[in-house]
Amino acid sequence: MKKIIVTLGCVVIAPLAFAQPSSTDKKQNTTTTERINVTGTIVRTTTEEGAAASYQPAKTLVVREDRSNNPGRYVLSGRGHVVNKAGEIVQTAIKPGTRVRVYYADMGDLRMIDHVVVID
Repeated sequence: MKKIIVTLGCVVIAPLAFAQPSSTDKKQNTTTTERINVTGTIVRTTTEEGAAASYQPAKTLVVREDRSNNPGRYVLSGRGHVVNKAGEIVQTAIKPGTRVRVYYADMGDLRMIDHVVVID
């Protein structure tokens, strides 16, 4: 009987004696932050509102601005610049007389369009 008790005791105690402790060192992702200096010019965006003119050369939007007697010319380069009030891209051409609001930046002699919102 003594042998059985000693054997059972060894069976229970032996795994505990040889057990490996669990590692408390968990890998932690560390992030470092560095200061970055950014230099450049600030591009100011301006808006004008008016009606699309009857003649518009390719990739150019001509708008008869409400505040001026002279039509404004804006360069259209790329897709996705003309949207409706909901912000959805307008795929069709802008018809003459359509009310628009133009968001643009002056780049030398050109007015580069950020986007155009069709109001009608």
